[in-house]
Amino acid sequence: MATHDRYLVARVYDAGDDAGHRILIDRLWPRGLTKEAVGVEVWLKDVAPSNELRKWYGHDPDKYAEFTDRYHAELAGEKQREALRTLRELSGTVTLLTSAKEVELSHATVLAELLNGAGGTA
Repeated sequence: MATHDRYLVARVYDAGDDAGHRILIDRLWPRGLTKEAVGVEVWLKDVAPSNELRKWYGHDPDKYAEFTDRYHAELAGEKQREALRTLRELSGTVTLLTSAKEVELSHATVLAELLNGAGGTA
């Protein structure tokens, strides 16, 4: 991510000083972690891809472009738009947390690009 991006992405399992608001954006709670260990401000399940889309994608790099398109389409739903509104209303830096092993191929990266103005219009 560029340093001017307001929405950053991090793995929830990685220790570190994440900037600003810490928002969990996965549909499922990260395995093996307590709420205290995660230290999230908000858990926005509704901004995560549907279970069907998540299972179809399976973090297959060959499906990433189509996953991005399908995920953007899902983000047009009412609950998803409300979750996006919540993210946009936060002031300052927002760190989007995910348990995905390959963050660069995850919905978190797609979402950060969208929110930073580089990934479509949802």
